[in-house]
Amino acid sequence: MGKYFGTDGFRGEANENLTADHAYKIGRFLGWYYRELKNRCGCNESPKIVIGKDTRKSSYMFEYALVAGITASGSDAYLLHVTTTPSVAYITKIDGFDCGIMISASHNPFYDNGIKLINGNGEKTDDETINYIEDYIDGKLELFGKKWDEIPYAKKENIGKTVDYISGRNRYIGYLISLGIYSFRGYKVGLDCANGSSWNIAKAVFDALGAKTYIINASPNGMNINKNAGSTHIEVLQKYVVENNLDIGFAYDGDADRCICVDEKGDIITGDHILYVCAKYMKEKGDLTNNTVVTTVMSNFGLYKAFDELGIDYAKTAVGDKYVYEYMVKNNNRFGGEESGHIIFSKYATTGDGILTSLKMMEIMIAKKMPMSKLIEGFNVYPQMLINVRVNDKPQARNDADVIAAVENAEKELGDSGRILVRESGTEPVIRVMVEAKSDEICKKHAEYIVETIKRKGYCI
Repeated sequence: MGKYFGTDGFRGEANENLTADHAYKIGRFLGWYYRELKNRCGCNESPKIVIGKDTRKSSYMFEYALVAGITASGSDAYLLHVTTTPSVAYITKIDGFDCGIMISASHNPFYDNGIKLINGNGEKTDDETINYIEDYIDGKLELFGKKWDEIPYAKKENIGKTVDYISGRNRYIGYLISLGIYSFRGYKVGLDCANGSSWNIAKAVFDALGAKTYIINASPNGMNINKNAGSTHIEVLQKYVVENNLDIGFAYDGDADRCICVDEKGDIITGDHILYVCAKYMKEKGDLTNNTVVTTVMSNFGLYKAFDELGIDYAKTAVGDKYVYEYMVKNNNRFGGEESGHIIFSKYATTGDGILTSLKMMEIMIAKKMPMSKLIEGFNVYPQMLINVRVNDKPQARNDADVIAAVENAEKELGDSGRILVRESGTEPVIRVMVEAKSDEICKKHAEYIVETIKRKGYCI
């Protein structure tokens, strides 16, 4: 992770530690950088940068600041308006943009925001480019063989233009519809759009495929994104599915790159359940490349036991769909994801896509002629406790000698009957303490022991 950019972009409270000036400087650098790359290759065309945003009040401020920076540096800015992160990745790649930008803080509250950067292949931007951006923000940029106190402004005919590109978002909707190989007619489907990016996309897709679509939390007002809604408040959809006798429900986060499900009984279908259901189906069809599912260290013990029973191999990466995708590309794997609901089907997308995940789950239900509650049979979840501790210094708290000793003591007591994972969040000032064991009581005991040590040492905010 860099000084400003974490595992999923530059994220922080709007106009506190992520300001409009930051956005302007990011736009200035990207507009100049891609123009300079083209000039050095003898190409006189203006670079094209596509921008999407979620429904946060501050997203418009950041959008305009980015556009000002991009066009001032001589590149053209194309606006998808309110859309999902995976749609920006898709359009960046398909329509030949030099890069894409998504303005979103994902599942965070409305007063936070973020800037995610996507390269021309629709993938998360590489660390080298991110480092250049951070150096420019800090006024110490060295690039193309010289030091830059300031990068030049475009002049006259070289100033960039802004283009309304809502047609790109509509093309993405068409792409999703094209992936539905079965009619959804006869199925009652609930969608919780978290008052976020999917509010005007998800229903259009499910309606087009024939579902009787029930939608909640699809009235964004700039401040209600993720508020008691979406994948981080799944209890809302659980109640809704049961009360309306629905066949299944899907909940997205603010930028719709993740999906959590609810089966017909109202039970939660986590990202690990989705990995299990999809991997089993893909193996049966012969579509599971290398017979391997790429997971993160946060996946449940029970998932791996279930994969062992099915004869499916698995890999574990650091937390973040970026790392899952990088591993998939490097090792030619087709399927992977996170317990949090970031699921990647690399044949169809370069990032987690909540709506695409929903379509794949519907496909399996229809193909197997089984309700979701039956499809998850065979996967038994180990009890787990996850406590998020807000701290003033993540590395110092994580590497404190007493905290390390507390973790080692708990691991020794658990032995082979469970596991402990203590890690820094890549997007928030949080240490995540996760314990899996044979019972809730054991999980609680060890998790609280470690958290109390962090508190006792004075790291909590």
